[in-house]
Amino acid sequence: MRTLEPLLARQEFFRDLDPGYLSLLVGCASNVRFPEGMFLFREGEPAQQFFLIREGKVALEIAAPGRGHLVVQTVGEGGLVGVSWLFPPYRYQFDGRAISPVRALALDGVCLRSHCEQDPRLGYELMQRFARVAVQRLQATRLQMLDVYGHADAG
Repeated sequence: MRTLEPLLARQEFFRDLDPGYLSLLVGCASNVRFPEGMFLFREGEPAQQFFLIREGKVALEIAAPGRGHLVVQTVGEGGLVGVSWLFPPYRYQFDGRAISPVRALALDGVCLRSHCEQDPRLGYELMQRFARVAVQRLQATRLQMLDVYGHADAG
């Protein structure tokens, strides 16, 4: 029987993670696919999982009144989307849409939170890793806003 542990171990996000923790996380993981155009998640929905992108690209989008959907960031191979599983109120803050066929590893947030509560060292390790991603997302959103609002007419 094949396990997802080798796939998890190859993900940059889990680089240098204790092998015992990787073994735990495998129980929370599944292999998933999304066709182009399909939403992995929608803003406001319960954030029950996150995705490590193995192939393809996912656009993180926000709805902007009068402007439609704005792409805040495009995440490709090796990246992750769905960070909101870790932070109350556990609701997605963006839409995540496949802009090409996507193959990913999905990790169940409820399962992961349970492991983190049982082992605070694991929780701290994952929190540090996800905090880095969250800061990168905030920076990408900031840059997107500067691009959208930074071109006001001087006239």
